[in-house]
Amino acid sequence: MPPPPTSLPAEPRRLPAPIAAGQPWTALAPMQDVTDLAFMQVISRYGAPDFFFTEFFRVHVQSRPEPHILRSIIENTTGRPVFAQLIGESVPHLVRTVEALLACPVAGIDLNLGCPAPKVYRKNVGGGLLRDPVRVDEILGALRAAVPGLLTVKMRIGFDDPANFGRILELVNRHAVDLLTVHGRTVKEMYRGDVRYDLIAQAVQAVRCPVLANGNLTSAGRAAAVLAQTGAAGVMIGRHAIRNPWIFHQCRERFAGRPVSAVTLADVRAYVDHLYRATTTPGVPERLQVARMKKYLNFIGQGVDPDGSFLQAMRRAQTEAELFSVCDRHLLGEPARAFPPEPYPGVLARPNREGAIATCSLDNVTA
Repeated sequence: MPPPPTSLPAEPRRLPAPIAAGQPWTALAPMQDVTDLAFMQVISRYGAPDFFFTEFFRVHVQSRPEPHILRSIIENTTGRPVFAQLIGESVPHLVRTVEALLACPVAGIDLNLGCPAPKVYRKNVGGGLLRDPVRVDEILGALRAAVPGLLTVKMRIGFDDPANFGRILELVNRHAVDLLTVHGRTVKEMYRGDVRYDLIAQAVQAVRCPVLANGNLTSAGRAAAVLAQTGAAGVMIGRHAIRNPWIFHQCRERFAGRPVSAVTLADVRAYVDHLYRATTTPGVPERLQVARMKKYLNFIGQGVDPDGSFLQAMRRAQTEAELFSVCDRHLLGEPARAFPPEPYPGVLARPNREGAIATCSLDNVTA
């Protein structure tokens, strides 16, 4: 027998208000090894999203909330709500972790049902759970009972096909989830192929909570078009916020019907410098910091030149001086030239060239 459906609260739980009253919500997607405290602070300098989501807290028998992820909640000075994301499948340990996180100033608890990294889904967590609606039912029931405030879910449309999609949406309703984010690809598609915005629209119609659309949201114009197509309550943007940290501010301009702010290559050069300084960790060797920065630059470079010359030169740099020499040459040669809102066609980010991390990190994103 399935557990009884979670009863609705006497007082409806409300999501935090957007920065611009009455506009669709915007959120920075949780990205492992990216959405840490430093990156959240940098993004906020250019126009914060309405919501932040942490990197996922790994939950298992020996786990404790990772201190560096806790910093993105406890030390966050952006003024925007931060949701704590969990990945795991053990109900007792998920509940134990929730209890620890609720002692921190979290906006809510988010369950990861979408990570497409093979090393993750083979453990039946993240996107792997989409193969097992019965297990998802059990987990959501336990989390709803443990979370008095906001409970949110980020999911994909299925594991290798959308066969379970409708069933998972029923569970979102059954357990009174407060916000659902849908990435319109399957787990096996990772970040390749077309995004199924039609299935995001299906989710909007099927669930009682607001839905954020996620997947290939490249610009403010694209975000507005996807909202019109899906009827979603907002958008969640990931790697394109790395390339263009102005994107959330630009979305608010577009949603309000105002002209979207232009960005120049000189603006991008200043962003690169700020990002490098903010993400530098004392004691970490220069070569490792340069390698980390290249992961960000793989996305930034999609808007620098149409033939990928910047990316080719950047990937050969080994020292901080070499890296910034490349940036100066390509970004300050024509400092007033516009940085395009969309990435150049065919210029691909391949951050996996900079190292291998077997999680839902930048290393798993190829385009």
